[in-house]
Amino acid sequence: MKDLKFEQKRSLSRLEAADQLTALAAALREGGDAELELSPGTLSLRIPDDLRSEVEVEIGNGEIELEIEFKWPTAPTRTAPARTVAGTEKATKRKKAAVKPVRSGTGASRSKSAKRSATKTP
Repeated sequence: MKDLKFEQKRSLSRLEAADQLTALAAALREGGDAELELSPGTLSLRIPDDLRSEVEVEIGNGEIELEIEFKWPTAPTRTAPARTVAGTEKATKRKKAAVKPVRSGTGASRSKSAKRSATKTP
């Protein structure tokens, strides 16, 4: 069952069709909460940064049908968690447990190549 379905069928001039596509393009470019003026009313949508698209062209019975479809979930999508400083410190501690840490006398951090060469010395 669909949560909501809006369908509009009407005849348009080429310029009216272009205006509708321009308004849709502006809403897609802006993202977030968008409003599209569709006679006889306004359609409000939340448009995320990422969406799926499908373009379909059918030719038959003396007509050309062009469908442009965009899909996105109604709920915000979860992305992979970003690495936090705490997560990076834990990973660094695990790496250091396997190899003896080399400490700098100044307390400044060394580059990776300096650390590698320091751990290779006997």
